[in-house]
Amino acid sequence: MKYIHMRLEELLNEHKLSKKKVCSALDIERTNFNRYYRDEFQRIDANFLLKLCEFFDCEVRDLFEIRDSETPQ
Repeated sequence: MKYIHMRLEELLNEHKLSKKKVCSALDIERTNFNRYYRDEFQRIDANFLLKLCEFFDCEVRDLFEIRDSETPQ
């Protein structure tokens, strides 16, 4: 089964940032951020995507990849 992986862990590592710093900068609760971080989301908030793209200076396509797996890792 395929699933959508949100590349937050990779982006945090690339930019040497903590979850706390990103949550604070984007004004998002840590529990909500963690759902995206762990690929445990059902829907994606469009405003959150815009904030991520502006924060990481990237395009929406840079935030996601499709992975093959029975369950998200």
